[in-house]
Order: sequence, then C-alpha cells, then structure tokens
Amino acid sequence: MKIDALTPNAAVLEELGARLERVRKQRGLSQEALAEEAGVGVATLRRIESGSDGRLGSWVRLLRALGMSASLDQLLPETFRSPLSEARAQRRARGGSGDAGFVWGDEKR
Repeated sequence: MKIDALTPNAAVLEELGARLERVRKQRGLSQEALAEEAGVGVATLRRIESGSDGRLGSWVRLLRALGMSASLDQLLPETFRSPLSEARAQRRARGGSGDAGFVWGDEKR
C-alpha cells in the first residue's frame, strides 16, 4: 500500500507495522529475537506490528537492530528546501515588500 497525504493515521500505522513484520521475517528473525536485539519488549513489538500506536523511541531501536537506521534521516530531513520560502527570503534581502514593482504580462507600467 502506498502511503500518501490522504492515508488515515490508523492505516499508516498498520502499513508500517506490516512492513516491519515483512522485514523481520525476511531476515529470519522471530519477534522474540528482534525484540531482544532492539531492547524492547515482545509485547511492544507485537503492538507495533499489529498497527497499534508505538513510541518513536521503540521504532528507532527496532530500525537500528535491523540495520535500517539510515532510513530515519529520510523521515524528517535535516534541511528542507522550500522554493517559496527561498523566494521570500531573497525578496526581503533586496528590501522588497509584497508585490511592489511586480507587473503582470497584460498590465502597463
């Protein structure tokens, strides 16, 4: 299932839990083995895999134990480029304000 902006939170948690379960099984790990490696309780892992709300700290531990901690950086990148914010910053740096001096193609100056 593709997760997008319209996916309900509960469905996102279920999908992420199912993905975690698939990765665990592909690695040949039992729930007990992964939970022990990650330092979380088996009940916590079961809740996460079933789509119940899990603490971010538990997710971090589980992803580290699976050798997937690099994916955490993709969750919320250190820098986020916003062309609109950059354009506003450039306009402020030039001392411009609002639409002063802007002319639409069909307007006369």
